[in-house]
Amino acid sequence: MLEVGMKAPDFQLMNQEGKEVSLSEYKGKKVILYFYPRDNTPGCTKQACGFAELYPQFQEKGAVVLGISKDSVTSHQKFKEKYQLPFTLLSDPQLQAIQAYDVWKEKNMYGKKVMGVVRTTYLIDEEGMIVKAFDKVKAANNPQQMLDEI
Repeated sequence: MLEVGMKAPDFQLMNQEGKEVSLSEYKGKKVILYFYPRDNTPGCTKQACGFAELYPQFQEKGAVVLGISKDSVTSHQKFKEKYQLPFTLLSDPQLQAIQAYDVWKEKNMYGKKVMGVVRTTYLIDEEGMIVKAFDKVKAANNPQQMLDEI
């Protein structure tokens, strides 16, 4: 996990519409950058819907929400439509941002060691600096936790 006080690594990833998005586009805004394992899984759906429910409050506080997983653009598009998610989902199949933000870790899945995304959320300030970092977050609580932080 990256440390508080570090410059957040920039990235260029495709959003759910196949358009390239970079972190630097959001300079001047607070960014909630959350990494999650997979679209349409129970925890990830709960987390995404929680961010969607609180999204107007994030906007009031001048913050944007960006979700990143290694799912495809098509998967993100379907996930976003299915749950009417009002924020951007970014596809990182090459693990560009996932590795830059140090969230690709060994995990235990049913007794087997596998590599995967550890659910992690960063709060990045208007200047692109990491001001909060949370790893192994609880999917259901994370959206409210982040709203409380900003």
